[in-house]
Amino acid sequence: MLRFLLQIWESLRFAMQALSSNLLRTLLSLLGVTVGIFAIILVLTVVDSLERNIRESFNFIGSDVMFLQKRPFIFADPRDYPFWKYEMRPVNSYQDYRFLEENIKNAAGVAMVSGRGGTTVKYGSSSISDISTNGVTFGYNRVVSFEIAEGRYFQQQEVENARSVILIGHDVAERLFNFENALGKTVKIKGRPFTVIGVLKREGNNIFGESSFDRRVIIPFLAFTKIFRVGKGSLEPSIAFKGLPNDKGLFELEGEIKGLIRAKRGLKPNEDDNFALNRTEIFANLLTSLFGGIRIAGIVIGGFSILVGGFGIANIMFVSVRERTNLIGIQKSLGAKNYFILSQFLFEAVFLSLIGGLAGLGLVYLITFVPLGSLVLVLTSFNIMVALGISSAIGILAGIIPALIASWMNPVEAIRSK
Repeated sequence: MLRFLLQIWESLRFAMQALSSNLLRTLLSLLGVTVGIFAIILVLTVVDSLERNIRESFNFIGSDVMFLQKRPFIFADPRDYPFWKYEMRPVNSYQDYRFLEENIKNAAGVAMVSGRGGTTVKYGSSSISDISTNGVTFGYNRVVSFEIAEGRYFQQQEVENARSVILIGHDVAERLFNFENALGKTVKIKGRPFTVIGVLKREGNNIFGESSFDRRVIIPFLAFTKIFRVGKGSLEPSIAFKGLPNDKGLFELEGEIKGLIRAKRGLKPNEDDNFALNRTEIFANLLTSLFGGIRIAGIVIGGFSILVGGFGIANIMFVSVRERTNLIGIQKSLGAKNYFILSQFLFEAVFLSLIGGLAGLGLVYLITFVPLGSLVLVLTSFNIMVALGISSAIGILAGIIPALIASWMNPVEAIRSK
């Protein structure tokens, strides 16, 4: 163990000597590794941060939520299922929702949801436009995650009796009430008054520059149908289901929903489904595919720079072997084994490559402090390990041939060399 540590120390000392003896030459040679590691790790860091921020932007929906809708998120090949067939499908009805809510067993929550954007909410002489309005049933808070900062959630009687009560987002409350207590105040949507019973907790902007609930108001679904047209040819509501924790992949939930809704709509066994069951995880799969391609592109681009850097380190090592030929001969005459000489030069190449890699990592780390709006760059420990691993591999590949040449030298001829 002591010999191994001494060997590492000697290799590090020789690497520092090589670096300091001709500083400009060495730095230019290491520049390729620095640029390559910088390019690869920067791409990985940006992609990882983008993917994380986008996934967090969808966290309010959750990965264990399934939607019963008229159309799928991704359409089938028109040759297999023409588009007009989707249009012929029935829209989810309130009766469908009640039937499913009463009979479903494999769901932690069921809710009917419809939404309308571009709504104007008024309070006295104040108003705020371009607000999203959601009509929801009582189980909405069991399906979608959000927090109420002030007030309370709907009562079941309020939802079933289409009471004019409303939950408002943080931005809506701030704009209309200017930090005053909003509870009990009356706002109007399309001329219909609603009493504020709750203010949602501020969430801030996501990666898309939008907030999920800050510019949103939520009202009972049946009250929503009184001010917006819901049905075929207009707003088409969805029925959302939250899966149970032990139902991995939501396969049990999917099978139960399919059986219940086919029975409710009187579909025969040989008839096609006239509905779509959409999973939120499809977005995660699309993101994984998209960002996977970007990662590969970044690695390929950075790989060319690293390849150039590897040739630079190999050049340094060939020069180092030539300059230390006499010393190699003395070491071998004193009993140094071939593996000792080989590992000495190999360690030196790895150390030089690691210096270039660490420089590239340092540049990426500095970029993480640059403000990029809602996108926060984080240099993860995994990406640091990737950088160090790539640098070490390049050092080994660049140094293996010079190290072999040094280890195979004849000690007599090496001592005579000048």
